[in-house]
Amino acid sequence: MAKKLAVIGAGLMGSGIAQVSAQAGWDVVLRDVTDEALARGKGGIASSYEKFVAKGKLEASAAEQALARITTTTDLDAVADADLVVEAVFEKIEVKREIFQTLDKLVKDEAVLASNTSAIPITKIAAATSRPERVVGTHFFSPVPLMQLCELVRGYKTSDETLAAAREFAESVGKTCVVVNRDVAGFVTTRLISALVVEAAKLYESGVATAEDIDTACKLGFGHAMGPLATADLTGVDILLHATDNIYTESQDEKFAPPEIMRRMVDAGDIGRKSGQGFYAH
Repeated sequence: MAKKLAVIGAGLMGSGIAQVSAQAGWDVVLRDVTDEALARGKGGIASSYEKFVAKGKLEASAAEQALARITTTTDLDAVADADLVVEAVFEKIEVKREIFQTLDKLVKDEAVLASNTSAIPITKIAAATSRPERVVGTHFFSPVPLMQLCELVRGYKTSDETLAAAREFAESVGKTCVVVNRDVAGFVTTRLISALVVEAAKLYESGVATAEDIDTACKLGFGHAMGPLATADLTGVDILLHATDNIYTESQDEKFAPPEIMRRMVDAGDIGRKSGQGFYAH
C-alpha cells in the first residue's frame, strides 16, 4: 500500500490528519505557507501525542517514531512524490481550485488527490485538474484523532479505483467510512448538521427556547452527544455559516438559508469557543 502522504494546510484539520496518518505508519509531508503555521501545527501534534501517552493510549516510543515521520515544508514542490495528497485549506472554492491546478502539474500520474472539504462539491474542485477521475473527497471530522468517521465523496468523474484507494487510506488510519455516491453540496453530514443548526438558531433567535434547552432537547430526546448550538460553538459559527451558505447557494433550498442571528454573531466576532463567546459564553 502507498505510504507517502502529503497534507496541504497545517491548521486543526490538516495537522489532525497528519497526526493519525503518521501514527498509522505513513510518511507525511505537511505543507503550509508560513513557518509559523507549520510550527503551530507540529507543536499541536506533539502535545496531542503527549496526552495520548499520558493516558496510556500510546507508547512513548511510538509517539516519538510517529512525530519523526512528519516533515514540514512551505514548498509545494516537496509533495511531488506523494502517493496521496489531502488538501485541508480554507473552505473557499477559488483557493482549493488553485491548489488542485498546481498539484495536477506536480504529482505523479497515479497519485490520488483528495479534498477534506465539508461542503464544496468535489466535481467543482476536480474540474480544475486534467485528471478528475483521480480526485475524491475525504471529509474527516474534528478533532481528527478522536472522531471515528470519514465521509468519502465521489465526484462526477471519480473512478472506482480512486474511491477504493481513499477508503484504504482512511481505514488504514483507523476511520470508519461512509460513501456519498452523488456529489451534492454539503454531502450527507454537513447537510444534516446544517439543517439542524439553522432550525435551532431560528428557534433561539425567535425566543422559542433558550440555547441550553434546545441543546438538552436534542441530547436527551434524540440521544445526540452534543446539541446543535453547542456543536456550532465548537465547530465555529463562522465555519457553519460558510457551509450553510455554500449549500444554500447550490441547492436554493430554504431550509439551508442561515438566520440573521448567525450572520450578526459572525459580524460581531462571537464565533464560538475560539473567540470565547458564541451561543454560549466560554
